[in-house]
Amino acid sequence: MKSSTALAVTLGLLAGPVFADMDAAKKFLDEEIERSALSREEQEAEMQFFIDAAEPFKGMDIKVVSETITTHEYEANVLAPAFTAITGINITHDLIGEGDVVEKLQTQMQSGENIYDAYINDSDLIGTHWRYKQARSLTDWMANEGKDVTNPGLDLDDYIGLDFTTSPDGELYQLPDQQFANLYWFRQDWFTDPELMAEFKEKYGYELGVPVNWSAYEDIAEFFTGRTIDGVEVFGNMDYGKKDPSLGWRYTDAWMSMAGMGDVGEPNGLPVDEWGIRVNENSQPVGSCVTRGGATNDAAAVYAISKSIEWLEKYTPPAAAGMTFGEAGPVPAQGAIAQQMFWYTAFTADMVNDAAKAVLNEDGTPKWRMAPSPHGAYWKDGQKVGYQDVGSWTLMESTPVDRAKAAWLYAQFVTSKTVDVEKAHAGLTFIRESTIQHESFTERAPKLGGLVEFYRSPARVAWSPTGTNVPDYPKLAQLWWQNIGDAMSGAKTPQEALDSLCAEQEKVLERLERAGVQGDLGPKMNEEQEASYWLEQPGSPVAKLDNEDPEPETISYEELIKSWQ
Repeated sequence: MKSSTALAVTLGLLAGPVFADMDAAKKFLDEEIERSALSREEQEAEMQFFIDAAEPFKGMDIKVVSETITTHEYEANVLAPAFTAITGINITHDLIGEGDVVEKLQTQMQSGENIYDAYINDSDLIGTHWRYKQARSLTDWMANEGKDVTNPGLDLDDYIGLDFTTSPDGELYQLPDQQFANLYWFRQDWFTDPELMAEFKEKYGYELGVPVNWSAYEDIAEFFTGRTIDGVEVFGNMDYGKKDPSLGWRYTDAWMSMAGMGDVGEPNGLPVDEWGIRVNENSQPVGSCVTRGGATNDAAAVYAISKSIEWLEKYTPPAAAGMTFGEAGPVPAQGAIAQQMFWYTAFTADMVNDAAKAVLNEDGTPKWRMAPSPHGAYWKDGQKVGYQDVGSWTLMESTPVDRAKAAWLYAQFVTSKTVDVEKAHAGLTFIRESTIQHESFTERAPKLGGLVEFYRSPARVAWSPTGTNVPDYPKLAQLWWQNIGDAMSGAKTPQEALDSLCAEQEKVLERLERAGVQGDLGPKMNEEQEASYWLEQPGSPVAKLDNEDPEPETISYEELIKSWQ
């Protein structure tokens, strides 16, 4: 396969004017699309749609934006130039930090200025888009204004994440572009080493295996930390702790729910979610602190923060405390990490490339595996077990119709059946069932450490993004990293940091209620009551357990995979 630069040259992007025609499309298919869910004839038919639909927008300069991950790098470097060559629409696909994406989106919402013609932003903003109505309903768009630029081969039923981008009233607001989960990552070669297994069993009294709960995870972290294996000092945990926007996602994504904060029910707990925000029967947020029925500062939340800080200090490379999400992600590939409880599958690509030789066998198969993350002492059956990031195309109402149409064509192109299998091999973030089931992934599965098995299993639906309890993601998300950062630095205790966090979240909810900008879907705050009132009610929030260290439990990886199948 050619590099993006070579492909650009092939398509004529670096020499002379660009002409939108089938010749450019055929060159793209010849040079880049080796694997596809469509036949070559079907691919050419799909390309013909884009050529025809783009005719009114030829020569237009369109700007879109996404966070910087491998999948989006492939889009920006390979698919955007190809789309320009095929359609004549000049695409600039900017790659920036996720926090910056949210900031740009927030600025566009507040100012009405068209900063970008389309955004790939997390489905975590579904509650925001649904309430503010500043993002176009794609359901309405595809049936009306955008009907003439909607691909007849789009096949929405083939997307695996639409439940996460659909509001409670049934409107689709975002089109998935990439999807990844947080799972547990571990060195299978070490976990199956007979000497290490025997030593662990003698010390702890149970089998070394995939931890089912946090008690077992902690034992395993202690067992490996400080040990020298193959001449390398090993650590039993990997994480990150820098006061940065990415610190907040690490907790709101699923860490709090894995600890046991929030109510049972999927895709996320109702009435209390993993942000600790409570809603009433009309989906109106009513509080965040325990005194209003929320859980952001309850015992499960304090336990969640306390354990992550403890493990960061005891079992993690010292440099991790100053790292962000992006900096910490590739570290396990360097060969000194035994396990990581909260590991995003977006980093799978970094675990299978030339830079990851320390964790690969000579035949390219991994020395590591991925599995479901263990759960904390407060967790109950039916609570959220993990997070899926669903980065999704969003069209803002403030974007002029012609620009939105041109951007919508690009969004469909980079998620089309023609290109999606190839894109998934580059970034390993699945969005289509046809891609997951493609024979090329059956062949590649042994080299991906359980990723294909996870996405082919019915278990994947138990991993979900932030739900609709969060009424203003941009405003509330920034409160998380700032307050938890205070706990990480030692400036505040976990309880103090979470008390501050829930109070600040409630200030935002109260302002939204007073402003009335979200109408009948906006907050309607509960009156404050003694915390004991809510702690005596069934469900979330919860009081402190007498024992936050239950009996440790592990399972063999082989048994786990059987349960997925």
